[in-house]
Amino acid sequence: MFKARFLTSIVLAPLAIYAVFGLSLLPFTLLLDLVLLLAAWEWANLSGYQTLQQRLGYLLAVAAGLGGLHWLQPHLPLSLVLGSALLFWLLALVWVLRFPATCGWRHAWQRALIGFAVLLPCWFALVQVKSHPQAEFWLLCLLLLVWGADVGAYIAGKSLGRNKLAPKVSPGKTREGLLGGLLTCFAVGVGFSIWLELDLQAGVLLMLLAVCTGLMSVLGDLFESMLKRERGIKDSSRILPGHGGILDRIDSLTAAAPFFVLWLYCLLPA
Repeated sequence: MFKARFLTSIVLAPLAIYAVFGLSLLPFTLLLDLVLLLAAWEWANLSGYQTLQQRLGYLLAVAAGLGGLHWLQPHLPLSLVLGSALLFWLLALVWVLRFPATCGWRHAWQRALIGFAVLLPCWFALVQVKSHPQAEFWLLCLLLLVWGADVGAYIAGKSLGRNKLAPKVSPGKTREGLLGGLLTCFAVGVGFSIWLELDLQAGVLLMLLAVCTGLMSVLGDLFESMLKRERGIKDSSRILPGHGGILDRIDSLTAAAPFFVLWLYCLLPA
């Protein structure tokens, strides 16, 4: 499992870096469309839709939503879209903390609607940051924070993990792993602050952003784990050897991206 996971990672990571630095806005957006439509196909199954007709119907609905975003994105207030996304993730945090004594997402149609709240704001946030004057820099920062939270948690959890973080949702995650992931994010924030030669106030804001983005990354991971546990599946699909599905790779990003971009535009303007 680890070997397959590692080999898949060394293929995916360079592709992600190329998308950040090698693609202009339009091809980047089209690639993002493809990734999120693949994720929507998996989300249909996560919702409980198993027949081909149901999954195709859901895929077409998400595609229509993406089409609407293509048209409306230049005119939508960033604070409204991403602020609403953060409110949803606060609700998701309550669901995760109270699992399994929670409701509001148990029916297939409810989980299907949640898919829109998870996938579409992530698309909006990533397209928005790709339009930033320092797009490549900030996209790289976001990816390193999400990857750092994951890798740091994995290493710390394997070597030091003793206390379960959310045993009813994801038994493998530990508080020590969470701390390791957040320390990695803090280190990324320090590194970028030095690189940008920020003053003390801006540097502190960036380091705080890094840690909070790490926390949001963990929430996205736990939220998908909760839905998979309720659905009775281990992975969203088997398209990525060692990793599972597209959703299993971008679950952290779906929560981290809206928070990161909202903070970026509100507190660290170009």
